[in-house]
Amino acid sequence: MSISINIYYSGENGNARKFADEMEKNGTAAEIRNEAGNLKYEYFYPANDSETVLLIDVWKDQNAIDVHHASPMMAKISALREKYNLHMKVERYISDSAGVPDSDKKFIKI
Repeated sequence: MSISINIYYSGENGNARKFADEMEKNGTAAEIRNEAGNLKYEYFYPANDSETVLLIDVWKDQNAIDVHHASPMMAKISALREKYNLHMKVERYISDSAGVPDSDKKFIKI
């Protein structure tokens, strides 16, 4: 099992991308990737919305998320969100241990 969290950061004047760039350049994103239980922490840019950044954040379990949320890292992230005046939409998914069904595999090119 893993927990995936999609966070859509939205702002104005390119602020969402500036936020993601600063997270990468100042090393905060790398620190999060190195936290115990973090499986993925990657930013993506929607082709049809230049004012939004999608963060896909995947954790081993809820305990790993709780430890992350209790860490000093959250103060850094919160300060940057405020700096860039970002709004968030959050989606949360729990993985299916069965994986991709055989009926769907024919649509996947590897």
